Amino acid sequence: MRNVEQVSSVKNELLDIFMSMKESEHKQRKRSAAVRYLRARRGIELHNEFKRLERDIADLDDELMQ
Repeated sequence: MRNVEQVSSVKNELLDIFMSMKESEHKQRKRSAAVRYLRARRGIELHNEFKRLERDIADLDDELMQ
């Protein structure tokens, strides 16, 4: 009976270790996804800002030429 208790205890400990590893991996993936999302969002905003500036400069050139 003692061996069964030890095996059960080891199984539970291994399961706890496995679950904590999975939780850590999940948190890391979540953080990485958040960083990727923010970088993509900044890239989109920068692209839109450049497009707006290009239009503004083109409009200014048109006004100066008239």
